[in-house]
Amino acid sequence: MEIKVGFEITYQAAQPTPMVMMLSIHPSRRADIIGRETIVTEPDVRIGYYRDSFDNICGRLVAPAGGITLRGSALVHDSGMPDKVMPSAQQTPIENLPDELLLYLMPSRYCETDKLTDIAWSLFGNIRGGWDRVAAITAFVHQRVTFGYQHAHAMKSAFDVYEQKSGVCRDFAHLALTLCRCMGIPARYCTGYMGDIGIPPEPSPMDFSGWFQAYLDGEWYTFDARHNVPRIGRILMATGRDAADVALTTSFGRMELKTFVVISEEVVAA
Repeated sequence: MEIKVGFEITYQAAQPTPMVMMLSIHPSRRADIIGRETIVTEPDVRIGYYRDSFDNICGRLVAPAGGITLRGSALVHDSGMPDKVMPSAQQTPIENLPDELLLYLMPSRYCETDKLTDIAWSLFGNIRGGWDRVAAITAFVHQRVTFGYQHAHAMKSAFDVYEQKSGVCRDFAHLALTLCRCMGIPARYCTGYMGDIGIPPEPSPMDFSGWFQAYLDGEWYTFDARHNVPRIGRILMATGRDAADVALTTSFGRMELKTFVVISEEVVAA
């Protein structure tokens, strides 16, 4: 299967504004890119690339006075298989986890494990550790939280989502991964492309998607609390402790978003 992905994002700025963008496909999927991924700006400015501490690909630039448009496109080979399901995957005891995974058990900006630990243990303490426990957490969040773009709020935390019972995809992911951390399962936030492939098209405009991964039996497995079903054509862009680590763009100055278009669609042979 081949999937065409891309975006067009326009910001207005009153003065030259430094930016960091995280809009590239993740290194783990670079080998799947057919040809090359392109990211260009209008007007044309220099982009300097680097890897952050989570191995995401980041770009630095300075948007000129007046603003800037960012455009990206890529053709990606995909297996066409849904997210991997492994019910036999076991939970690794914390004392046996690699050092670099311990931060995925810690609280982070949007994931307050201290506020949710007692709740998590009361809900999931009697469920077998490993895949069954993560699946139960995912199903719980899916059933508890109502999706709606009107519920989006940049400062909403996992505990807020638990109490308010509403949010967007990142909120589903934040609550689920926080509950996993509370149960001693390393979990990280993911962002990327996920089009309407293998499902009836959704009426709302396409957006980037947020989901999470849990570390079981030495491997990161994908879970999606918003949809709670394995999906086809998920293309990872970045991972981190939570959404604060994987912001699509960060501007060091005032900017106003004017245009936001995302595409992710299967290329059907003529």
